[in-house]
Amino acid sequence: MFDKILIANRGEIALRVVRACREMGVKSVAVHSTADSDAMHVRMADEAICIGPPASAQSYLSFPAILSACEITGAQAIHPGYGFLSENAAFVQACEDHDITFIGPTAEHIRIMGDKISAKDTMKALGVPCVPGSEGGVPTLKDALQVGEDIGYPVIIKATAGGGGKGMKVAHNAKEMERAFQSARAEGKSNFGNDEVYIEKYLTTPRHIEIQVFGDGKGNAVHLGERDCSLQRRHQKVFEEAPGPSITPELRRRIGKVCADAVARINYIGAGTIEFLFENDEFYFIEMNTRLQVEHPVTEGIFGVDLVREQLRVASGLPMSFTQDDLKINGHAIEVRINAEKLPNFSPCPGKITQYHAPGGLGVRMDSALYDGYRIPPYYDSLIGKLIVHGRDRPEALARLGRALGELIVDGVDTTIPLFHALLAEEAIQTGEYTIHWLEHWLEQNLG
Repeated sequence: MFDKILIANRGEIALRVVRACREMGVKSVAVHSTADSDAMHVRMADEAICIGPPASAQSYLSFPAILSACEITGAQAIHPGYGFLSENAAFVQACEDHDITFIGPTAEHIRIMGDKISAKDTMKALGVPCVPGSEGGVPTLKDALQVGEDIGYPVIIKATAGGGGKGMKVAHNAKEMERAFQSARAEGKSNFGNDEVYIEKYLTTPRHIEIQVFGDGKGNAVHLGERDCSLQRRHQKVFEEAPGPSITPELRRRIGKVCADAVARINYIGAGTIEFLFENDEFYFIEMNTRLQVEHPVTEGIFGVDLVREQLRVASGLPMSFTQDDLKINGHAIEVRINAEKLPNFSPCPGKITQYHAPGGLGVRMDSALYDGYRIPPYYDSLIGKLIVHGRDRPEALARLGRALGELIVDGVDTTIPLFHALLAEEAIQTGEYTIHWLEHWLEQNLG
């Protein structure tokens, strides 16, 4: 096991990794920008080092700054958390070149899965079901119109290098194709420096189902069931739960085995998530995230495992601490993302926290780096906490979520807490009968 690791991230995920290290007897190094000098992960880590000014490009995204921090502190490995450099193949290669272990998959696997076309081709070859669509990139509008005619409308045009909902446009007919095609290309170029796009059939009533996988890099892998992440705003997840309300044990076994077998065959190492659209009892691959997910706590809740601890184990060369047969689902877990945003427009709301009280009690977990007096900086993502609840079944988890939301106090800034109070009153949430389009429609009717 490592003696010391550096955490190349900030906020709640950095604190999450610090806690896992503390339990394992591993020293942790926090890095921070000047804007985060008073952050909780900086206070809680064994060591802390400033790596630059507030701008991410000059701090959390700076290869030289982070690698230099490793050298100065003697850290043997880097945990990237999520976001920032967690899926940057060039950074992984730089770590390897400096004899620093990257706690995550190889640069090759990140490159393959980071390109949506190569990811889809790889998954097809591994037997993972995919959405009908173009064979590779679509270079011209003429080609795009032909694909639309071949697979039928509606279709969705996606930037090859896209993510976070950027570079995705829907065309319901040939007339809409030109605008959607050019817009998706422009967004891809603007956000990712790559204007290549591909086209897929646009499913009208799907759910977003993702399978948590974990590999040891030596041909062994397991799946840890699914998460339903269908409640989304502008392709950003808001509310996640496990197990999925629409997934039967037989469906779980079938798709879970397909995913575990696929990552085992490529000797994948560490945590990964294979994401699907799910409609009419069929799964359609959309992408693989080669990192720890924001919503990993709901999987930890129902399986009783620590995924960060497991990441450190396999990265250090130790075997996984569980097998597929050891993984049994216990109860139901739900996570809601608490953002510092002002409703109804969801505009970022940085500022000083005048009062903070985390909920507690049986089955309640609050992953947050907030404290009284903390000032949320305006330079980063607006996520300030994740409230996770666990119950014996879904109704108990929902009831526990309502109780915990009532205890949660975040004063001084606007947050999305009122959104979740309102959602819990909706029948579709109580029954679990929702799709990826439900929340957008609800927001239009109630907050529009």
